[in-house]
Amino acid sequence: MKQVIIILAFLISNIGFSQDSKKAETLLNEVYAKAKAYDNISIDFKYVLENQSENIKQETRGDVIMQGDKYVLNILGVTRLFDGKTMYTISPEDEEVTVSSNNSEDENTITPSKMMSFYKDGYSYKMDVIQDVKGRKVQFVKLNPIDTNSEIKEVFLGIDAQTKHIYRLIEVGKNGTKTTLTVNSFKTNEPISKTLFTFDQNKYKEYYINKLD
Repeated sequence: MKQVIIILAFLISNIGFSQDSKKAETLLNEVYAKAKAYDNISIDFKYVLENQSENIKQETRGDVIMQGDKYVLNILGVTRLFDGKTMYTISPEDEEVTVSSNNSEDENTITPSKMMSFYKDGYSYKMDVIQDVKGRKVQFVKLNPIDTNSEIKEVFLGIDAQTKHIYRLIEVGKNGTKTTLTVNSFKTNEPISKTLFTFDQNKYKEYYINKLD
């Protein structure tokens, strides 16, 4: 009899987990579909990197404009421009432009172009806590990498329950590093220049152009 109860408890817990996973998938798909429907997205954000064991805490602000896979990201005094094929990392302090033929960087990195869709491949997910943030409900989804060799331990994606926009992304590394991106403003379908995602080398004649491949 005891064995039957244990088996039933196991089955019920698995059913609950499956339903929870489906709810999380449905919510993430809603966020993705809504983001894909916009012509472009402009985000102003706060970025915090911390590792208590290393006594590291770094806070900064940044902004990004995204259109499909293309984006222009400004953070830590550096501009990253991805035109869909080539990444240009522009550092005014070093007077250098690093050119790469791909946007892969680190497979574990969640780049702006992957921010809305990274969950689709290589993660399991489930619903997490709901927080009240300045009068709005933020539903968190917890994501865990399926690849046991991933440097990422877990990711928490906070979604505004009403707008279905991402409010916060928390990435926890296995090395104890935690990065938190909090959205201060989320604008859509803004008028942008047709050349915004085009690298103009004439603007950087005095810069060293470092082509990686």
